[in-house]
Amino acid sequence: MFDFEEEIKNLPEQPGVYLMHNKEDEVIYVGKAKILKNRVRQYFRKNSNHTPKVLAMVAQVAYFEYIITDSEREALALENNLIKKYKPKYNILLKDDKQYPYIKVSINEPYPRVFMVHRMAKDGAKYYGPYMGKGTIKNTLEIIQKLFKPPTCSRRFPQDIRKGRPCLNYHIDNCIAPCTGKIPKEEYRKTFFEICRFLEGKHERLIEELTRDMSDAAAAMQYEKAAACRDKIRSIRETADRQKIVNTQKHNDIDVIAAASEGELAFIEVFFIREGKVIGREYYRIENIKGSDKSEMITDFVKQFYSSCDFIPTELITEAPLEDSETIADWLRELKGRKVIITSPKRGEKLQLVSMVRMNAEKALSNHKLKVLKEKEKSGVLKSLQELLSLPKPPNRIEAYDISNIQGSDNVAAMAVFEYGRPAKRKYRKFKIKTVDGADDYASMKEVIFRRFRHGLEEEMQVQSGELNIRDAKFLPYPDLILLDGGKGHLNAITEVMEMIDNDTPMFGMVKNDRHRTRGLIGHDGEIEISLQSPVFKLITHIQDEVHDAAISYFRKLHDNITSELDKIPGIGEKRRTALLTKYGNIDKIKNAEVADLADTESMDIKSAEAVYNYFRKKG
Repeated sequence: MFDFEEEIKNLPEQPGVYLMHNKEDEVIYVGKAKILKNRVRQYFRKNSNHTPKVLAMVAQVAYFEYIITDSEREALALENNLIKKYKPKYNILLKDDKQYPYIKVSINEPYPRVFMVHRMAKDGAKYYGPYMGKGTIKNTLEIIQKLFKPPTCSRRFPQDIRKGRPCLNYHIDNCIAPCTGKIPKEEYRKTFFEICRFLEGKHERLIEELTRDMSDAAAAMQYEKAAACRDKIRSIRETADRQKIVNTQKHNDIDVIAAASEGELAFIEVFFIREGKVIGREYYRIENIKGSDKSEMITDFVKQFYSSCDFIPTELITEAPLEDSETIADWLRELKGRKVIITSPKRGEKLQLVSMVRMNAEKALSNHKLKVLKEKEKSGVLKSLQELLSLPKPPNRIEAYDISNIQGSDNVAAMAVFEYGRPAKRKYRKFKIKTVDGADDYASMKEVIFRRFRHGLEEEMQVQSGELNIRDAKFLPYPDLILLDGGKGHLNAITEVMEMIDNDTPMFGMVKNDRHRTRGLIGHDGEIEISLQSPVFKLITHIQDEVHDAAISYFRKLHDNITSELDKIPGIGEKRRTALLTKYGNIDKIKNAEVADLADTESMDIKSAEAVYNYFRKKG
């Protein structure tokens, strides 16, 4: 039995970390303290004015343990590591573990390159970022490519200079092409120093240099070079105008942090300002915040976020003052290697900036609430579908199947997956029909369903034996409902397969009207009446459209590949290509055909047959 009074008496008066455990031996809270004895004792005082959250936590504590550290700063770092390890129930938890990319300019090399990386390294190169928000870094690299035309190929310089022909980028004027040997090393390196100035936001200095180069080129009657400099200047000015200046006095690296909360959920918004310009913003979801004020929320966010962040800004501007701000500033200084300022403004320009960031946090929270409402709406649709079809449970995973072919050739099928009423596109699967010749949709559907469940059974055995992680399975879990693009004939055909594999997953057909639009569902007992205005009908229409589009897209892709293969053969035009596909049905049979058989095809002769035969034999 854990003796709380005795253990508290024996606590050291030193900095450290404490871990609260429940009776199941789970870590439910991790905290740090300047003086362990004083901090832990506060939890168990009867007259302490604790929040409901702390009271609930203390009621579950079966025992505690502690780790002594040399300083409060070390305790803070250890606290972060232990929170990440145990994810305690009563700690505020940052749910988003995002890693942001950087732009690296390898100016430390004789022939530098510019590219994206996910980690900074002490290698003498220059790093810019991190870049936040989808597309931000991609857009920046595209602008750099357009303005400065650095090489993007895998050639190594100077080893590969004048080795082989220059690539397409050179011919379309999208690369300065050091491989040609026409650009001196000094001029090549100058281009990359210009890229660095551009990324550092030193646009005016860069424009001054380009203006001088333009004048010199014009004076020397190098009008193409002068025009290129002019275009660069114009593009740089346009780019600079699009970037919002937020601090023209001091161009520091600043992160501005604000929060919006409701119930047990909060969203923290961060604006990332580099060289006085907003380069990106992101929001982060945190949980377990019930009973916590903004100061506690933002403090815990700062500790968890910056413990694994490659870049520490010069200044943090926070909506609410941080708890233990001096210790956190000292810890951040050690991570960064220079002083970090933490402020919580009450007036002026910085307060206006915080207000703008808080407004964005409130919008993120509002969007999340809207998303939750939509999820509930989807859940209601699935419940209605369950009742309509008399299913044993809501069909949280629905699989739909469709066959696609043209006159029976190149039969393919698609499997669309809907989870909780929404398409799970990464889980869609495609099938090339292997055992059916001609336009037999029933037989094709039987093959697809059999293969789908055979794969599922194989994966199930691999999971049980430890060969496969369930998260990597492509055909698990099994569906709660199967929908077939077709009528009663499809249902009857698939029923045979399902009985053979001893599977009782509910199945229905999705039928269409005379105008090839969704009409409703059909079961073994006939068509099921569904209101055309109901959410259930809209869901079925969505599912039928999705699986049909997936099947058609796969067929077109496959057919285009076949067509392009046959188009490469001399003497095979559209007429002979169509005749071959009509006779053989798929590319594999054409590949394996003999010359005499090929020549016996309509519009083919012995010469064209030999061309087809020789093409595929050489390729094989």
